[in-house]
Amino acid sequence: MLNEFKEFIARGNVMDLAVGVIIGAAFSKIVDSVVNDLVMPVVGALTGGGFDFSDYFLPLSGNVTAQTLAAAREQGAVFAYGNFITVFINFLILAWIIFLLIKLVNRARASVEREKAPEPAAPPPQDILLLSEIRDLLKQRA
Repeated sequence: MLNEFKEFIARGNVMDLAVGVIIGAAFSKIVDSVVNDLVMPVVGALTGGGFDFSDYFLPLSGNVTAQTLAAAREQGAVFAYGNFITVFINFLILAWIIFLLIKLVNRARASVEREKAPEPAAPPPQDILLLSEIRDLLKQRA
């Protein structure tokens, strides 16, 4: 069973998938940093809400008087929409970057295909040539 597992892991597609997951996780951290460190402070400043959306919430209970989300959750029910805004912007940026990457790959692939000169058609096999000659000779006799 251990040998089967080694064979499974050693296959190319499993290794490619593992590399893709690792690169995806690292890329996700980069996008998180772009959103949290670059985009959200600008959006927060433009909306007049400061630089941090994580403490944006609506109290659902009259007992909630706290100013931070953590303290408000201890006091009662809250509708914490600030983190959702951050995650949604993160998703939009990630989706846009993936779209641009796929567009770039498709453009490069199309460019390579256009550069390829069409290969001349291979001559028909010898047996096809002989059969064609026989057919032509039979047509002439008829």
